[in-house]
Parts: sequence; structure tokens; C-alpha cells
Amino acid sequence: MPRWSKITLKVIGILIGLILIIFSALALYVNSNKESLLQTITQKLNKNLNGTLTIGSMEPTFLRGFPGVSIKLLKVTMRDSLWKNHQHTLLDAKELEVSVNTLSLLKGTVEIKKIGINDAAIYLFTDSNGYSNTAIFRKKDKTKKKDDSESSSPEIRKFTLNNVSFVVDNKKGHKLFQFEIYDLKGNIDCPLLGGWDAELKLKTLAKSLAFNTRRGSFIKDKLLEGPFKVSYNDNSGIVQVAPNTLNIGNDPFIIGAKFDTSKENTEFTINIETKNILWRDASALLAPNITAKLNMFDLKQPIHVYCTLGGNMGPGGDPSINVKALVKDNTLTTPGGVVDNCSFTGQFTNSYISGKGISDENSAIKLFNFKGSYAQIPFSIDTAFINNLNKPIATGIFKSQFEIAKLNNIIGEEMLKFGKGTANVKLAYRADIVDFQLTKPYVKGLVDIQNADVSYVPRKVNFKNTAISLNFTDHDLYIKNIRLQSGKSVVFMEGSVGNFLNLYYTDPEKILLNWKIRSPEIHLGEFIGFLGTRKPKAKKRTRQSNFSENLNELFEKSQVNMNIKVDKIYYSKFLATNANADLLLTENGIAIKNVSVKHSGGSVSLNGSIAQKGSTNNFKLNTVITNVDIKNFFYSFNNFGMKTLTSKNLKGYLFSTTNISGVISDKGNLLPNSLYGSIAFNLKKGALLSFDPIKNVGKFAFPFRDLDNITFTNLNGKFDVRGQKITINPMQINSSLLNMDIAGIYSMSTGTNITLDIPLRNPKKDADITDKDEKRARRMKGIVLHLLATDGEDGKIKIKLNRNRDKTK
Repeated sequence: MPRWSKITLKVIGILIGLILIIFSALALYVNSNKESLLQTITQKLNKNLNGTLTIGSMEPTFLRGFPGVSIKLLKVTMRDSLWKNHQHTLLDAKELEVSVNTLSLLKGTVEIKKIGINDAAIYLFTDSNGYSNTAIFRKKDKTKKKDDSESSSPEIRKFTLNNVSFVVDNKKGHKLFQFEIYDLKGNIDCPLLGGWDAELKLKTLAKSLAFNTRRGSFIKDKLLEGPFKVSYNDNSGIVQVAPNTLNIGNDPFIIGAKFDTSKENTEFTINIETKNILWRDASALLAPNITAKLNMFDLKQPIHVYCTLGGNMGPGGDPSINVKALVKDNTLTTPGGVVDNCSFTGQFTNSYISGKGISDENSAIKLFNFKGSYAQIPFSIDTAFINNLNKPIATGIFKSQFEIAKLNNIIGEEMLKFGKGTANVKLAYRADIVDFQLTKPYVKGLVDIQNADVSYVPRKVNFKNTAISLNFTDHDLYIKNIRLQSGKSVVFMEGSVGNFLNLYYTDPEKILLNWKIRSPEIHLGEFIGFLGTRKPKAKKRTRQSNFSENLNELFEKSQVNMNIKVDKIYYSKFLATNANADLLLTENGIAIKNVSVKHSGGSVSLNGSIAQKGSTNNFKLNTVITNVDIKNFFYSFNNFGMKTLTSKNLKGYLFSTTNISGVISDKGNLLPNSLYGSIAFNLKKGALLSFDPIKNVGKFAFPFRDLDNITFTNLNGKFDVRGQKITINPMQINSSLLNMDIAGIYSMSTGTNITLDIPLRNPKKDADITDKDEKRARRMKGIVLHLLATDGEDGKIKIKLNRNRDKTK
């Protein structure tokens, strides 16, 4: 071995020996002076305390602190001077490990380089008056010059906490922070300029992080694990926590913070970021009042979230919360349904208006560039805004373009069923939010529908190539450019509803839709479904009713006031032209006003009503018929149910007034024997053609007269209709065949009883008489037949001599 190597080994050996000798001497010193050292340490630690620190016993642990001196303090308690009043011990530790600088011991002083707290409870308490047991630590007087003769306060370079319960209980500020610290290691560096820098490694369970105990705790029962770098500036009183990754539960967060201890109530700002967290996992970290609201929603994929908490440790409410979330191509579940392909940037704050405090009332949510699809309908909202979470109000501009058939996914197919066609929607809305669902929205904007096929299912009415333009103003609805086509019928419409949105949600039965309807051609048979009972019946609205049910009830209960102008109207055999009408449609039926049509060369005007009852429709009509071709008139209305007298037997021009009621089936057919009322008529230039009952008698009584064409100069009469029976009020018939007085009852089944007084005198003999009185006097001259028309055994009307004429008068 070279000489220098031998010398080096000897030096090292001597040094080691000296260290062992010194360490043994120190150990002997500590063992010999345990009581005095304990007293010295206690006095040193109590030096700057407003209270008492007591240590039960002390044991040296030399090997742990080699080459320094380590001691273990057992049963350590620290209590402020007012402990007897509040009974909250600041520190209660079963074991404190203290590492002391060896050289300082030789100088007769104590310099603590490391302290470890094991199996302990730390309780920082502030009462309702603002007094805190941390007052045990005396504040440094920065104005007082340091006396060199005074020994310095102990400096702690390293510390550890194991199995420590740490509580901050602030009764005045309604705050409670409680942690179970499994393991905490820290190194502290004290620069010459004052303050300190620390590196920490933490593993703790957050039992409570309640900034407002009346609201509940953030991150409750979550495990926190990760490193921190913390610095403190003695001059500014600022504690800065550098951003670093901290695991909260199973999710990593980047957390940084700032605490200003120079303020009377320490102010703090905590910045939190996580790039990949599920919605429900994020909501579980917040206070229960916020979690309960957020859990009404869900996002399937993880999101990127930034959050800033700010506040102070003094009395007050919640901390300010500002959150920013990035959502892309996600699935959003809401109380109102599921939004697919959802993307947006969201912001939340609970201090929206500066100076109005931190509260639900001053909270706001903003969603920027919101895009998604609901029930396969794509839509976008540039900016959706919700403020005042106590009584939330949502605003925004909704835009969408889609195939209209996709509406079936939203409203179902019990009311409206859509086929082809497109819709373009742009609506600015404002709505209350109840239980996180839009309620009573007020909208402004346009809904434009083109080339749509629509079926109104409850009435079994189908429309083709439909166009609709809806213009929502602040309160009213204007409906324009409507084109409806059902079979051969084409209808152009425009309308308006005053105070629409308010009534839609409060009193749908008070909604009055004013329509202007124009059409070149309408076939009423294609709309016959409106006469039937609505199937299915609209459900009564409840708080849980969905959009489809609300709209269904609107269609059922609202009133429609129609002004109609139609060039041609077809129904079965009926044809009318130049039709004008005012109709009022209500839940119970139809009011008919100011109806006028051209029909059979004349005109018909009427007023009346149709009341829907089950599968039938009771109607009442007052009509005025002017110069209508009676042949076509009877033909158009299927001879009004009569089988003996039909349109083939009639000729002339009818003038009539009627006051009639009856029943129409839901198929549009007049129910037999349902007509009641009166009919007054005047038939001009009339003729009775090939009427069998007259021919059967006339061929014997008047063999040489024209029985196939019996003309009437002017025929007036009045019928009272009572179901199956028509009462013929006494009337005179003056014809080319004969003159006749007629009265009695005509029955559509049985019960016909009509008296006929017929002079056999040929009316043509009096044709040249111009004096009306003379003509009237000669009318019944000569032989008069007194006949009775009654039911025959074969069910047909039989005419016979009226042998009981006096009894039938």
C-alpha cells in the first residue's frame, strides 16, 4: 500500500474515533442531564408563546439523529391562555421527535433542526367573536431592533407528520377544514432576506373542506396525495404555493395557491386545473348544494376544467368560484333529454356582478359556441346565458336546420306526424328554469318550414307540400306564407296570436288564433276528420308534461277565428263558388258566421254552429237561399233524406229561409230523422217532373193533362221539420195540371197523413183571366176532390178519397 494511502486511512480513522468519542460524550451528557435538558427545551419552546407547552417525558434517540442529538418528547400538549374558556387544545401529541444541533448543545443553547409529530391532533379554533387559539404564538415586533444579547428563536429545518388529525374550526367565519394526515414530510430553507421556502410531500384524507358550513364541504372524504413547493415572504406576509400535480381521489389536479396573511382575515386564491375528469367525479368534489344541481346533468366523456377559488378566512359566505370547462364531441344528459355530439366552452361564476356579493342570486353560467344534436336534430347556440341560480333565467339564440321528419323523435306521432320537408330555425329565447328545465320561454325570431308532409293524427287529416313561416315577436306570434295541400285541396293561410307565449303556459283555452284563409279549391271531404271525436284525447297538462303533451293540449283547447275566402268548395255532390265565411273553432265545436256562397246559379248565406259530442256533431243553421236551381240544390244534399221526392222530380228557382238543427256523423253524413226546425220557401218558375204519386192518380183523374211536366208560376210554403215527420202548413199549389190545397204530415217512415183538396177544373181555362180576385174566386169552382195521402200496406204512399174530411180539417 502506498504511503499516502496509509496516511489517509489513519486520518479517517482518527476522525471517526473522535466523532464516536464526542457522540458518546454527548450521549452521556444527555443521559446525565435529561431533566435539565427537558426543562431547557420546554423553556425554549415556551419563550414566544401566549400559553403553555407541556412535555410529559423525554427519551434520547441518538442513532436517529446521528451525528446530532435526537430526542423523543412524549405526551406533548400546547394550550393558549384562554383554553379554559373554549376547551380546544391546539396540539395534543403522543410523540414529538426533535433533532437538536450538536454544536448548539455544546454552547449551552438549543437549535432544533428537525421536528416530527406522530399520533397527534392539531386543532386551530376561532370562536364566534373572532378569538383564535393560535394567539398562543406571539407576533414578531418588526419595529423592535434585535438585541444581540437575546438568544434567537428556535429554527425548524425539517418536519414530518404521521397519523395527525388537523382541524381548522372557524365559528365566526362558518368554516371547517378537517384532515387526517397519514404522512407529511417537509424541508424548510430560511433565506437571509427573511421568510422561508418549503418543499412538502403530502398524503392526507380530507374529511371536510367547508368554506361555509351551512353549505357543506368540498372534496369531502377524498384522499389527497402529492408534492408542494411553498414559499413565505416575511415582509409581505404572502404564502405562495407553486402549481404542482396533486391527486384528489383518483384524479390528478394541477393546484397552485396564494395566501395573504398580512390581512386581518387571511385572504386566499386557489387555482385548480384538471385535463381529464368525468362530470360526476368533478361534481362530487364540490359542496352538496352545488353537487345536487350539477348531478341533474351528466357528460359521458371526460372534460377539461379550470377553477379558481377566492375568499378569506374571516366571517362571510362562500368563496368566489370561477370555473371554465372545455367540452368537445361529448354526450350531454339533461332533465329534458340527451344532446349528442355536444361541444361548448362553459363558464361559471358565483360573483357575476361586482359588488353584489357571492350568492346563488349573483351566479351565472355562460356557454359559448354550444353545438349538438337533440333527437337527431342538429342545433347551435352562439352564447347561452343563465343567471340567478336561485330563480334561474336562461337566454340565448337558438339556430337549427334539419329534416322535418326528425321532429317525430321529439313530439312523437300521436299528434303530428311529419314526412319529408325541411325546417330552418333562428330564435332568441328567454326562459325561467324550474328543476333545471326550461319553463315558459319567451322567444323572438323565425321558424321556416318548406315542402313538408304533415299528418294531424287526432283528426286523420293529411297535408302535402306544406310551407309555414312562424314569426315570434316579444309576445305575439305571426304565421305567414302557409301553404297546405290535402289531396286536391290547396290552402294559403296567414294568421296571428296575441299574447301567445304567456297564454300557452297559463291559459291555453284563452288563445285566439286569427286566420285568414284563401284557397282556389277545397274538397271538404278531405277535412272530414275535424267532425270526429279527437283521438287520442289530449291529456290534461301537469307539471311533468312534456313538450308534445303541452302542444297537444294547445291544439285541443285553443280557439281559432277564421276568415275564409274560397273560389270553389266541393263536398260529395255539392259545389259552391265564391265562398266567404267567418268561423270560430273552439274545444267544443264550430261557430259559423257570415257564410255566403254561390251555388246552383244563386246564392246561399248562413249562420249557425256545430257542437261536437262524442262521435256526432249537433248543428244549428239559419240559412237564406236566393235564386238557387232547386234541381241542383236537392241533388247536392242527397234530397235531404227523402226517397219519394228527389232532384229528378224538381225544376225551378228556390228562394228560402230556414231555421234548422240536426246531427252529422263523424263521417260527415246527416243522421236520419235528426232534422228539426222550419223551412219557408218560394219556388219560382217551378215544375214537378214525373212525380209518381201525382201520376198514379192523374192518369185516371186527368188522363188528358200533362202529368210529366207540372209547372208552377209561384209556389210558397212552410214546412216544420220534426225528425221523421215534416208538417206541411196549409198551402196553395197553382200549377199547369191542377190547383191544389194541401196540408198535413209527410213521414219519412210511417205516419204520412196529407189532405189534398183538388178541383177538377182545368187551370188552363183560367189562364187568360187577368183579374186576380176573379181568378182566385174561380180557382175552386166545379167538382173538388178531397183526397188523403196515407201509408199503404206496402210501405208506399197511397192516395184515397178523404171520407172523413170534416174530421181532418
